[in-house]
Amino acid sequence: MDFSRVLRERRTSRRLSQLELALRAGTTQRHLSFIESGRSAPGRNMVVRLAESLELPLRERNELLLAAGFAPVYPESPLDDPVLAPVRAAIGHILRGHLPYPALVVDRGGNLVAANSALGVITEGAAAELLGPGANVYRLALHPDGLAPRILNFAEWARHILARLGRLPELRAELAGYVPELEPSAGQLGFAVPLRLRSAYGELRLTTTVTTFATAVDVTLSELKLEAFLPADAATAQALTVAASVAGDQPPGNT
Repeated sequence: MDFSRVLRERRTSRRLSQLELALRAGTTQRHLSFIESGRSAPGRNMVVRLAESLELPLRERNELLLAAGFAPVYPESPLDDPVLAPVRAAIGHILRGHLPYPALVVDRGGNLVAANSALGVITEGAAAELLGPGANVYRLALHPDGLAPRILNFAEWARHILARLGRLPELRAELAGYVPELEPSAGQLGFAVPLRLRSAYGELRLTTTVTTFATAVDVTLSELKLEAFLPADAATAQALTVAASVAGDQPPGNT
């Protein structure tokens, strides 16, 4: 991997001029020009500053360091490593605290790491091979044996998911084959595109939020995403509360 080429590609993909990046990294445009042309070899600290200034994900920062001939700076710990025990505890706390609404955690590839019990309301009827730890939640959402038959606004929701898969071209290509052409909507979408899902408790209308560990310095931790589903209307909130009651799940603080 040629460092100067990779650096130039990262800079141009972020639509930064050499001057803008140089100012961010605390160097001169001339020096950066020499680095990008291969006329000057940057030191380790400069590579780190450039990666930070480009706001690269930690994995890509390590790759940039390797391309420059330096060892990676950011560790990549297995999720079951003792050093990440506080993270696992925090994730469990957040998932339980979100009840009676569904929430899950995925890794960089969209593979399920953890979920709360309310997720079962969303996944009811899906094929067993698409479920459980390690299963890909994007495939679960769009596969004909997954949620697809129960999603009432499948085309709109599918496009929403595909838009998130730019870094996963093979998976995106697979899942795009399940998606029909999207007709432009003439109606008012409201404040967000909801997931409209048929369920045993009636139609659920759900919006989502995605949370990351913003100050992470471990690659594994930085790539985790917690996706929380929220009711888009009062009927959905009531349905999820009833579902949790039937399942015997109660949010913390309730008896």
